[in-house]
Amino acid sequence: MNVAAVTILLAVIAGALTALQAPTNAMLSRPLDSPVTAAFFSFLVGTVALGILALMLPSRPEFSGVRALPWYAWLGGLYGACLVTVAAFGAPRIGVGVLFTAIIAGQLVAAVALDHYGLLGLEKQEISLPRVAGLILVFAGVVLVRRG
Repeated sequence: MNVAAVTILLAVIAGALTALQAPTNAMLSRPLDSPVTAAFFSFLVGTVALGILALMLPSRPEFSGVRALPWYAWLGGLYGACLVTVAAFGAPRIGVGVLFTAIIAGQLVAAVALDHYGLLGLEKQEISLPRVAGLILVFAGVVLVRRG
């Protein structure tokens, strides 16, 4: 298997786990009476798991380059927190299918813009008619899943 195929497989698995995360966090938010608190505990468990994994890895990070990073390099966790909170809130209200087709639509619009302009250190990948058609199909998918 080549690197691209393994990466795509891992992305599919991560996507499936993300779909499980929404109803799990929604379940957690009911007795806590707050999707924000549920998201906090979700991130706490994830942080502990990542901490254990980081300690098990043989390599150690080099922190000298951290000072040179732009301020927005630290915002990844904030984006994840937003996603987890919205998923915990939205899953019981609109269903996981509609929720994730809408999330994927938003992700793809942002991804195509990031690629097209080469933002955040990415190589430019020009927008094309097939990419625009793909975006239109994803938005049509949101409508169809919602109506279904």
